[in-house]
Amino acid sequence: MQIQGKSVLLTGATGGIGETIAHELSSCGAELTISGRRADVLERIAEQTGASVALADLADRSQLERLLADHSGIDILIANAALPASGPLEDFSVEQIDRALDVNLRAPVMMARELAGPMKARGSGQIVLISSLAGKVATAGSSLYSTTKFALRGFGAGLRADLIGSGVGVSVIFPGFVRDAGMFHESEVELPGYVGTSSPEDVARAVRNAIENDRGEVDVAPLTVRAATKASELAPSLMGAVVRRLGSADFTSEIAERQADKR
Repeated sequence: MQIQGKSVLLTGATGGIGETIAHELSSCGAELTISGRRADVLERIAEQTGASVALADLADRSQLERLLADHSGIDILIANAALPASGPLEDFSVEQIDRALDVNLRAPVMMARELAGPMKARGSGQIVLISSLAGKVATAGSSLYSTTKFALRGFGAGLRADLIGSGVGVSVIFPGFVRDAGMFHESEVELPGYVGTSSPEDVARAVRNAIENDRGEVDVAPLTVRAATKASELAPSLMGAVVRRLGSADFTSEIAERQADKR
């Protein structure tokens, strides 16, 4: 799909990665609508990109319904909004668990459900789901977050299969640790030297590539991280032991502590 002239709804635009995606798509000539909870940030991005603003908290089901009703005719959906949801499960209240599930999983599913039909009727469209490498490999302190991101992978693959031949594509993006912007960057945790990072621009280019080439899955991470992820998928117990020996629990617990106020 060519992005120029297409209508795009981007959720989670007020995060640093979402903002970078907004600029990338704007540079491609998209007719962009950006959504998030922070009106001041949305207005600033809109001034820079020419986007329209749709204020919405995706944990509020009535606001999600209104967002979908107002943008039922879009050509491209980018479901980027997410909460960190990191830390041991017992540290979360029931309300925090519900909120993480609503924002990270239910909202993308409901958006795809409502928007895929009109796209299919027009014979054209693209649904892009932003998952995470935590949606392929789970580590200590990621049980809830990985639940939502693993589920997005399965949902995207199944929906893509359902829509084959309809003109509507489904893509799932899997960023690793992203520097300079986003939830990990804001935690200010220093990673071990063996863990490489990607830039927000890398993620934005992956989104553009997925749309223009109808890519089913795109990993966004250095080669070493992508290789370790693949090895973990093939031999999870062995690689889990290796990662623990390398001290992964230390920095994952620190990340959870720094992100606790965002649940």
